[in-house]
Amino acid sequence: MNSPQNDVIVCKFGGTSLADAAQIRKVAAIVRSDARRRFVVVSAPGKRHASDQKITDLLLTCWHLAGQKLDPGEPLRLICERYEEIARELNVPPVAAPLAHVEAELSKLAAGDADTLATRDWMAARGESFMARLLADFLEADCVGAGECIRFDGEGLLDAVSYENLAARMSRPGLYVIPGFYGRDPAGRIKTFPRGGSDITGAVVARAVGAALYENWTDVSGLLMADPRVIANPRPIEEVTYRELRELAYSGASVLHDETIFPAAEAGIPIQIKNTNSPGAPGTRIVAQRAPGEHAVVGIAGRTGFSIITVEKANMNRQIGFGRRMLEVFESHNVSFEHVPSGIDSLSIVASDEQLGGKTAAVVRDLERVLEPDRIETEGDLALIATVGEGMAYRVGVAGRVFEALREAGVNVRMISQGASEISIITGVAAPDYERAVRAIYHAFVT
Repeated sequence: MNSPQNDVIVCKFGGTSLADAAQIRKVAAIVRSDARRRFVVVSAPGKRHASDQKITDLLLTCWHLAGQKLDPGEPLRLICERYEEIARELNVPPVAAPLAHVEAELSKLAAGDADTLATRDWMAARGESFMARLLADFLEADCVGAGECIRFDGEGLLDAVSYENLAARMSRPGLYVIPGFYGRDPAGRIKTFPRGGSDITGAVVARAVGAALYENWTDVSGLLMADPRVIANPRPIEEVTYRELRELAYSGASVLHDETIFPAAEAGIPIQIKNTNSPGAPGTRIVAQRAPGEHAVVGIAGRTGFSIITVEKANMNRQIGFGRRMLEVFESHNVSFEHVPSGIDSLSIVASDEQLGGKTAAVVRDLERVLEPDRIETEGDLALIATVGEGMAYRVGVAGRVFEALREAGVNVRMISQGASEISIITGVAAPDYERAVRAIYHAFVT
């Protein structure tokens, strides 16, 4: 594995950037405009318009139909037509033979043949595989099979040998195209990454080749300070740290999932989010450290759908192991938690309703049995809002501005959580107050 070097750039293009031949020509122009862009990671073709279907969704539909011994012919035809149209318009060889291979494997699956390659992950990864071949032909580049290089260990995590494999495979000068989203498990079967898989592949490749920069090209010009569905024309974020991005992504901000940045972040490789349709826009740069600058708060993000369970017991703070026993109850029900606000005689657990999944009554019963509390209170329909910025640690009164803004907006705060690092202030409010609260906090810092 190389350390960050010279001026090599890895660029990853998302599905909307590769949706049709016109978009692919934009991608080619971006790659050819800078000789440093030598490593190109691709997703499967995305939607061309709102009513269109993603190639990956169609592939999985084929797999589900064949597994139920139903005819996958119609979705497979749509897939073939899409790739054929792209190949024809770009004047590159079609992917007819690989698609015929997919059809053959689906026939095996429908017949109950245990030797078929057509697992769910194998099918899901075909979209990236085919796209990489087409783009490599169009760019006259070397197509690298992700299955050749990227490996998962027995626990389904990325094996560090992947970095060595990729570096060795792409050690010569030239242009390389790599399909995102997948690799192979210890048994040699195709395995896909979780959410944001192609973004993860891009970060893995960047770390493997010691890139100076990892560009993530999508259909938006970087991150915004708040959700545009809540705030009209929110201010763009020019620069954000890895830690700030993780806080924002975890709290509900979209564009780049927090888990996708780890390989690049661990190697200290900056990430630039760019817009394929507006390549001149600066986008958002993600770095290890940034100067606090003018703005103490870099972004605001939030989600609804949380509940809080509060346990009260006199002298709780003097009982060794009380918190551990409370958390063990949640663990026994396979429920993870978001935050643990506490007082001298009270301890609360905030969990998503998705995690609780109807288990609230059972969790409360076990808490009563294990802890023998004075009182247990549950409250649902909660929203969590994160106000994020590393600069907050160096500014007096940031928290005061947050709560003053909420007070003026008539929003009652149900929960507060802030770590010692002061990178984020988490406020819990009633879900009906969520959008009003986000607007209040945003306008407290952006005038």
